[in-house]
Amino acid sequence: MIRAIVTDIEGTTSDIRFVHQVLFPYARERMADFIRHHADDAEVAASLAALRVEIAQPEADYAQLTAALYRFMDEDRKSTALKALQGMIWRSGYQHGDFRGHLYPEVAGQLATWQQQGVKLYVYSSGSVEAQKLLFGYSEAGDLQPLFSGYFDTHVGAKREIGSYQNIAREIALKPAELLFLSDIHQELDAARAAGWHTCQLLRDGADALSQHRQVKRFDHINLREFVS
Repeated sequence: MIRAIVTDIEGTTSDIRFVHQVLFPYARERMADFIRHHADDAEVAASLAALRVEIAQPEADYAQLTAALYRFMDEDRKSTALKALQGMIWRSGYQHGDFRGHLYPEVAGQLATWQQQGVKLYVYSSGSVEAQKLLFGYSEAGDLQPLFSGYFDTHVGAKREIGSYQNIAREIALKPAELLFLSDIHQELDAARAAGWHTCQLLRDGADALSQHRQVKRFDHINLREFVS
């Protein structure tokens, strides 16, 4: 019996183009000025300290840190420090109404249905927890944060590593066989399945011939009764 669902965001609940064509350029345009004006703020300073550790340059100045961040953006690196700083910039954009978090049309309704059925809902994304809360809190369907029981980012591990899903199961305090992970990427689902989870792949266009996971096009095509141990 599925007692909790953990969902990815990019390509799963939301069009990946929203992230790559709206969010990423918005943060990139503002990153240098943001660091210049907010480097002494506690949360920014903490992320910059983590970045110095990540690049093994404890004495790196703001120019070197900014250059590293732009390099990480070019590489699409899943840097925890970068994701945190992007999330802080996006916070301002959401709060000022520059954009709303994209969701596929049926997602909000299906999430609400599952929650009403007693299923706990969580998010696991390479984007920071801050960014996750903003996307769902300022979504096109309104504030969906009350639907979720928790959020996970790369602090628990990378999404293609088995240990990440073991860590999440431990934190949620449920057996892996009671957990369902939703993603559009079969390598992430492979890791979750290896950790004992149930899995389902969301593919809006076409099929994934290399995947061994159940594939659906929409959230409301998922039948939880089909996932049995």
